[in-house]
Amino acid sequence: MANVSVAAEWQLLYNRYYRKPELYPMRWKNIDLSRNKVACAPFGGPIAVIRDDSKIVQLYSESALRKLRIFTSSGVLISDTVWKNPGGRLIGMSWTEDQTLICIVQDGTVYRYNIHAEPIEPNVTLGKECFEQNVVECVFWGNGVVCLTEGGLLFCIPDFKVMRSCQLAETGAEDLPNCMAVIEPKYTVSGNVEVLVGIGDGILIVDEDGVQTVEGEVVQGPVQKMVVSWDGKYLAIFTHDGRILVTDINFKGVLLEYNCESALPPEQLAWCGLDSVLLYWDDTPLLMVGPRGDPVHYFYDEPLLLIPECDGVRILSNTSLEFLQRVPDSTVSIFKIGSTSPAALLYDALDHFDRRSAKADENLRLIQKSLPEAVEACIDAAGHEFDVSRQRTLLRAASYGQAFCSNFQRDRIQEMCKTLRVLNAVRDPEIGIPLSINQYKLLTPSVLIARLINAHRHLLALRISEYVGMNQEVVIMHWACSKITASLAIPDPALLEILLDKLKLCRGISYAAVAAHADKNGRRKLAAMLVEHEPRSSKQVPLLLSIGEEDTALMKATESGDTDLVYLVLFHIWQKKQPLEFFGMIQARPLPRDLFISYARCYKHEFLKDFFLSTGQLQEVAFLLWKESWELGKNPMASKGSPLHGPRIKLIDKAQNLFAETKEHTFESKAAEEHAKLLRIQHELEVSTKQAIFVDSSISDTIRTCIVLGNHRAAMKVKTEFKVSEKRWYWLKVFALATIRDWEALEKFSKEKRPPTGYRPFVEACVDADEKGEALKYIPKLADLRERAEAYARIGMAKEAADAASQAKDGELLGRLKLTFQQNAAASSLFDTLRDRLSFQGV
Repeated sequence: MANVSVAAEWQLLYNRYYRKPELYPMRWKNIDLSRNKVACAPFGGPIAVIRDDSKIVQLYSESALRKLRIFTSSGVLISDTVWKNPGGRLIGMSWTEDQTLICIVQDGTVYRYNIHAEPIEPNVTLGKECFEQNVVECVFWGNGVVCLTEGGLLFCIPDFKVMRSCQLAETGAEDLPNCMAVIEPKYTVSGNVEVLVGIGDGILIVDEDGVQTVEGEVVQGPVQKMVVSWDGKYLAIFTHDGRILVTDINFKGVLLEYNCESALPPEQLAWCGLDSVLLYWDDTPLLMVGPRGDPVHYFYDEPLLLIPECDGVRILSNTSLEFLQRVPDSTVSIFKIGSTSPAALLYDALDHFDRRSAKADENLRLIQKSLPEAVEACIDAAGHEFDVSRQRTLLRAASYGQAFCSNFQRDRIQEMCKTLRVLNAVRDPEIGIPLSINQYKLLTPSVLIARLINAHRHLLALRISEYVGMNQEVVIMHWACSKITASLAIPDPALLEILLDKLKLCRGISYAAVAAHADKNGRRKLAAMLVEHEPRSSKQVPLLLSIGEEDTALMKATESGDTDLVYLVLFHIWQKKQPLEFFGMIQARPLPRDLFISYARCYKHEFLKDFFLSTGQLQEVAFLLWKESWELGKNPMASKGSPLHGPRIKLIDKAQNLFAETKEHTFESKAAEEHAKLLRIQHELEVSTKQAIFVDSSISDTIRTCIVLGNHRAAMKVKTEFKVSEKRWYWLKVFALATIRDWEALEKFSKEKRPPTGYRPFVEACVDADEKGEALKYIPKLADLRERAEAYARIGMAKEAADAASQAKDGELLGRLKLTFQQNAAASSLFDTLRDRLSFQGV
């Protein structure tokens, strides 16, 4: 009997059954679809209603001001707002995929609203031509629209996410089209929008690049109405003579043809899945036509709105919302009158089992081989049911059959139960999202949760996301932001407690994002309290900066040890604060201070000097000045007596004065003073000699260069100024004279007085210059016999070297000298003899 009552509600169209269960009795009051423009979102989405200003209607107790009202699919009011938008009459209204309401007025202005009837800025216009010619018709699809102007021009917004309009090719027709239909970009070969335009006795295909005429015998005579199927493969056409045709999108053949009773075009033409087409006229039954067989009529005494879905059509009236769909095969196999399929017998077996009848076992034995298919059919049929008690019964039948089925996937029933619990939760009239299972799978759980969040159904969204194992952070984040926006009267500490109580439910949630929203809403104190709970410094620090908590941001960045974050804070404070305030903030913090100094040493010397002066580090300023003087010396202009030497000396003088103010840097002060003095002398020498060879050389090099140039007076002046010792003076002058090979002057210099260094510098200078004869003048004068022996050896005089070493009585020296002359057999023998003699004398 249960099977009979279920199947009795079905209608047969050729060999396919259709059913039309009522989803909701509409909860709204005083809504007449015939007096309003209505836009219904697919996938059980919201319904937008506004009074149709193109009709003359009688006002009852309502205001003359038009209101845009948004309802759930069950007729529960979500929000409303007064319509005050300029631009002329409202031409078209539709929902986008992300549930944004698009409203297009006569002058081509596009107004957008969210589900809470809040306008979304900015408004967009379709262009100057639309403004001048006025829009007369709009055809929407999932995420775009095509508009027709009074001049016959077509304008398109291919994607509402981009909101950029473009003009399609001109048709060249004098009259306006009878009808239009759109092939979505994802179904076209070119990837662009294609518009099917019924003009005259044919159909044109219009896109951005051109216009094509549909050829063939499929279309004969004017077309009154067209609609493209959900998958973009088929086209339903209502002709001028009252015929309904279905062809493929390429017009290669007629798949369905039916003569309607009326030649008047239907007010609405819609696909019911992919198997049938619905036609609706006022004051006549709703007509459903299939590929074959007699059509089905549905009788209504009130206006209707057809809402196509992927697997059927929602039928909206003033009082109810119904869902017309093809009955799934699994449901037919169970509930069809007289069905003996395994699924029907399994369902019947459960009924006998509940009545404790032995026939339950008999049914199971009959379908033992087909039991897995029967269980699967019961599970699938339960998924397609809207009635909860019928879902439960079908799932019990599946569970009953699964107990006798060893090779069935055990978690299949659990998965279906989970899906149905989610669907039943959102189908509740208070929520009003009547999704079918096919729509749910196509929509995906994540999109469903996002829609619940946007509708401020946070608790349900949280429970569903937890139930299906999805991340709850998005739900809690949106709830927290919405709570902040809506809680202007709640004090910051109280609101913080409320927020933290929920935010702690989700580990790793971004407190910084919630704090940023609080700051955006003007609650800076709340934002500062929230960001304290953010564990990630990379998110915490930038937000602290944005809300003006620079000191806290610097502390958190320092604690993190992330130098990039510290630099981020430093640069931010540097730009916003006065220098002295900035210096005070970093002085007591070693890491920021050191990072600032490292950066400023490379790029901001002047600012770094200000910092050191403000903190009393005069020696650091002096070192910077000294470094600047060296950098100035690298300038190519700092040569040939350039005036840049003057600024260099002044910088060094300043450094010397600063060093002098601290007792700990006496050495640096003296060094800077002498450096400045040396630079002055070198500068004078370059000016007088016109040779850029003195500056930045050492004192020794300066003296040596003066002697080489023959400027002995200048060399003596440098010696006197810098108190060069006599020993150093002799070494420098000897080698300088040897460099210019002035042997006569060298000899004269050696005889001026007894050299304080001895004659070793003279010998080495002559040997280095490869002048053995000159070296022989000074070697005999060497007082140290060992030095004399080594000097003779360096100029190759073995006998004299051996004699000097023998006189020194140094056997080790004789051994070393033997190695020097090891290729000379006679010399080696001499050294051996002398060493043996020394050894004998020692014994």
